[in-house]
Amino acid sequence: MSLPSPLFIGIDPSGGRQPFVQAVLDEDARLRSLAEGELDDVLALLGGQETVTVAVCAPPRPNRGLVRKQMEKHGQTAVRLRGADMRMAEYELGQHGIGISHTPGREEMCPAWVQLGFELYRKLAGMGFKPYPSKTFPLQFLETHPQAAFCALLGHSPLPRPTLEGRLQRQIILYENRMGIKDPMDFFEEITRHRLLQGVLPLDLIYTSEQLDAMSAAFTAYLAATRPQEVSLVGSASEGRIVLPVRELKERY
Repeated sequence: MSLPSPLFIGIDPSGGRQPFVQAVLDEDARLRSLAEGELDDVLALLGGQETVTVAVCAPPRPNRGLVRKQMEKHGQTAVRLRGADMRMAEYELGQHGIGISHTPGREEMCPAWVQLGFELYRKLAGMGFKPYPSKTFPLQFLETHPQAAFCALLGHSPLPRPTLEGRLQRQIILYENRMGIKDPMDFFEEITRHRLLQGVLPLDLIYTSEQLDAMSAAFTAYLAATRPQEVSLVGSASEGRIVLPVRELKERY
């Protein structure tokens, strides 16, 4: 599928009905495409584009022991060191009160969705994509994390991700940041006494959790490419930096 350039694509490999969910924004941050598919479907979309920034909701590689080395350097106890199997980006987010899953140091110990992410990054590199930021290069990829992104945009932890209220909250966050998506408040306008009694709600107006994660990644890609001063990076380049859609992180969330 060929779409106008430039494009900003968010990819969530955590799995809905299909392994990958992908959201595509155009240069005006309007949602142009939202789809689920296999890895080959993702590569087919990317293969025909000229200027693309891709944000992936997964780490690019296992941790390289940087957190452990830092803890050892500062004389941490053995008990603390047992919890050091993570990347520097994950450690730094934790220091801000944003808890996300840790990436083990061995690929075979990582969850299936993380290993899917590793494979996607390898394919992107093989297609000529470079890690963000690569000045003036037309094909770039970056890592983001949807929970951390929504937390940063909201200023505190969002409501639980799978719930209806959590999905509504995330959709409102994106809509109020001028993404061209469905207005989540239309959901409430469509609710009537009869619909509530019948248990028939207009759920087609609200995106799924996986779609919202992919859309938050696409929005992060859009900001990183068009307004780089509006994003922040945490972590180490050697392990993979996480890009978030805010100028700077609060001290504590």
